[in-house]
Amino acid sequence: MLRHLDIRDMLIIDRLELAFQPGLNVLTGETGAGKSILLDSLGFVLGWRGRAELVRQGAEQGEVIAEFELPEDHRAWAVLSEAGFTYDDALILRRINSKDGRKTAWINDRRVSGEILRAVSETLVELHGQHDDRGLLNPRGHRILLDDFGGLSGRLTKVRKAWRTLSEARKSLSAAEALVAELQAEEEFLRHAVAELDGLSPEAGEDESLDKQRRRMQAAEKIGEDISKAHQALGLNGAEGNLGDAARWLADAAGEAEGTLEGPLAALDRAMAELSEAQAGVESCIDALAFNPMELEQIEERLFAIRGLARKHNVLPDELGVFADGLRNRLATLDRGATDLVDLSVEVKAAQSTYDSAANDLTDARRKAAVKLDKAMAKELAPLKMERAVFQTQISEVAAGPDGVDDVAFSVATNPGAPSGPIGKIASGGELSRFLLALKVCLTGTDSGLTLIFDEIDRGVGGATADAVGRRLSQLAQQGQVLVVTHSPQVAALGDHHWRVEKRQTKETTLSTVIGLEQTDRVDEIARMLSGDRITDEARAAAIALLTAQSA
Repeated sequence: MLRHLDIRDMLIIDRLELAFQPGLNVLTGETGAGKSILLDSLGFVLGWRGRAELVRQGAEQGEVIAEFELPEDHRAWAVLSEAGFTYDDALILRRINSKDGRKTAWINDRRVSGEILRAVSETLVELHGQHDDRGLLNPRGHRILLDDFGGLSGRLTKVRKAWRTLSEARKSLSAAEALVAELQAEEEFLRHAVAELDGLSPEAGEDESLDKQRRRMQAAEKIGEDISKAHQALGLNGAEGNLGDAARWLADAAGEAEGTLEGPLAALDRAMAELSEAQAGVESCIDALAFNPMELEQIEERLFAIRGLARKHNVLPDELGVFADGLRNRLATLDRGATDLVDLSVEVKAAQSTYDSAANDLTDARRKAAVKLDKAMAKELAPLKMERAVFQTQISEVAAGPDGVDDVAFSVATNPGAPSGPIGKIASGGELSRFLLALKVCLTGTDSGLTLIFDEIDRGVGGATADAVGRRLSQLAQQGQVLVVTHSPQVAALGDHHWRVEKRQTKETTLSTVIGLEQTDRVDEIARMLSGDRITDEARAAAIALLTAQSA
């Protein structure tokens, strides 16, 4: 519930602090005293759309702080949890409006967007009045109200789940049909391309391997003759023979040379060893370069085929294998397409049947809830002196959706036989107020933790009807907190807490303030409401009698 409201420099309010209580809180005052400004300020901190210019003249900025006391399971914490907030003892909303029009909001000292602020405020406060377009007069919300009244959340959840399943099944079938149609259009290409790729069967890395082999074979043709010449030059007819002859001749002469040839002979031995190693290396190279000319032709033919297919399909040679797998998968999808479409169609039919069953069950439940709501409204309208009025909850069929196949609208007829129509267009001001109040009484059990605000909902009624309106407001307040802006002394007398809104004027300024009234002050205020500006003893006596009767 709303505990404190702190307003600074808003319109004609310079500084105002209010501490509200549970039960029925009434605000009274002369016309133009500033009651609407108080509601404008509350609407501002809640993020509601309202007046564009709110900052008091001469002030740099206006500020409103609203403190709410909420249980841990209040719906506001579920909204805030998604934004990263955790439960606290109090929920404090603060919003500033600078004179240049910029607006900034905080929740528990953490800056938030207007979207989050409005989402939270919808769980905190509900405003009702003759120009109520956010609540009961908004036909888009009538289905929600009926579902809440009938306790149909479980059935609605079932319908929404069935709708999601049906939507997903339809989407899968539609996608499969589109894919099959696409594949059928390219079937000739797929079959030719797969056959061509399967015939070649390229492997990853094969392009690089073939290219290396080709370059090596091409190089062998260029350097093979020189390597062969070198091999001959190193052999018996070349270096090997010459070194062998030299070593043999020196060995024959060594005995007569008295040791002077030992060094040259050792050097020749080493040279022979190195020469042998060189010969082995050259021979190994010759072996490695040896190839069949037909093999080079085959390698080049495959390499060019791989590169040609890669260019044809605009992929890299190493990607041909993966590309081929993709084409094979598409071809396989086409081949089994008819079977898949049959299976998906069966799933759609099953999902449709489940949805239809859940939606029909919800429709039946809504019709039963509508009958109960109409009876409850008839019961509530009688004490409000509208026993001849007719309230009807009309349910019509609409296109299927996540909320079922029903459109719900509240219609009224002010007298039997009179044409019925939308609640906001048929009823007059006073009648509309009573319709709204009766409807709110019927639906109040579905509102959890809301602070209800009624802005002059008793306008146009008086006497016994005003008393009945006040008692219904008091009944609502027993379950939580109700704030009422009223001109009716009967309603004011029923308040658990009473504030008077006053306007104070000087030569330079006009300011509005709110004063909490004790019992004596309440007598004078209700007497003023009964008699006007001049409060008589008779008016005071009537006020006392009214307060005594209402408290009895």
